[in-house]
Amino acid sequence: MTRILVIQGHPDGKEPHLCQSLADVYCDEAQQNGHLVRRIDLAAVTFPLLRSHSEWRQPPSKEIALAQESVAWADHIVLIFPLWLGCMPALLKGFLEQLLRPGFALTESRTGPKPLLTGKTASVIVTMCMPSSLYPLQFRPHELKVLERNVLRLVGIRPLRRMIIGRADKLSLEDRDRWLDKLRLRAAVAG
Repeated sequence: MTRILVIQGHPDGKEPHLCQSLADVYCDEAQQNGHLVRRIDLAAVTFPLLRSHSEWRQPPSKEIALAQESVAWADHIVLIFPLWLGCMPALLKGFLEQLLRPGFALTESRTGPKPLLTGKTASVIVTMCMPSSLYPLQFRPHELKVLERNVLRLVGIRPLRRMIIGRADKLSLEDRDRWLDKLRLRAAVAG
């Protein structure tokens, strides 16, 4: 039994979208296979953007502290988000900056940051409007490399898998079901 935290990072909580469906399916399938699951829907989380290094070093808000508690609890973290202008949405980036503060995710020292979230793993699921085959050619998965190396690994979280869903805005029902079936297989084994 694995403790899983699903972070659904689409900032729009009013309109239904593929990221919500992916999170729903992942959570349901993981629970049906005996895993413990918590979920954060980023559109429902309220927090200010950080504007200085001193703000980053301050204690987090109550909502961010609750999210930190879920990260500390989890063995595996699943990040689901759309790619916007080649990057994660600004709200998700702001959330990660709030979440991964000194004293929780890393320690600051003269020799550089030391990770505090070692032993955890993560999977990243990204939706995009461009064909997924063009993403590595145009962006050389820059955003995913930055997320995996400069965010997750920095704090000690080991990236395991990526799922990149291209043409998400034009998926047929059959293609959508195929992606959801692939995700069910991953969720069953907490991957």
